[in-house]
Amino acid sequence: MTADDTRDCSSERGAWRALVEKTVARIREIESGGPLTRDMLQRIRAELLTLSKHPECFSDEEFPPPEDGQGDRLYCLSLDDGDRRALYLNKGGANKNTPPHDHTTWAVVIGIVGEEHNRFYEREDDGREPGRARLRVAGEFTVEPGTGVCLMPDDIHSIHMDGPDIKTMIHMYGRSLPSLTERVQYDLATGEFRVFPAHPNITMMA
Repeated sequence: MTADDTRDCSSERGAWRALVEKTVARIREIESGGPLTRDMLQRIRAELLTLSKHPECFSDEEFPPPEDGQGDRLYCLSLDDGDRRALYLNKGGANKNTPPHDHTTWAVVIGIVGEEHNRFYEREDDGREPGRARLRVAGEFTVEPGTGVCLMPDDIHSIHMDGPDIKTMIHMYGRSLPSLTERVQYDLATGEFRVFPAHPNITMMA
């Protein structure tokens, strides 16, 4: 980490851009080092954890949180050519629960403010029945400030947020969310799965 990485950008609108550019540049170098592995994702997570140490760069003034009833807001901070390496700031409202889903690309989620509980799943079926799957919970982890989780393309997780406070998280994906047209969500009650649509509320800042 350089001296520029430690500066306070609370009084300088848009100062987050320099920190994001340096973070993404380091992540490009990591990802270009060979095939995707969990160790590679751990190294990417370390870079994003450094970025998350600057919550003053992601103020409500520059990144307004959702209003009541809007769910959450997603800000795209950086996006490489070809819809690759998409970095998002997620400001979430109360009582969010997603169905279990995959991403079909790598993902890293880092906490800045608040808690985001993750459940991880494994498939118990053999995958032969089209449109159906049987899942079991394989683990859980709560993302909070200073922590994060890494997900390989075929990993399955769900997200759960409780309480009235606004949560702020960093999400980074190997490809942009709108380009992930083949990711799926699972219905634990019926055993069915279907395409998981892209987030409907993305603001482009990149």
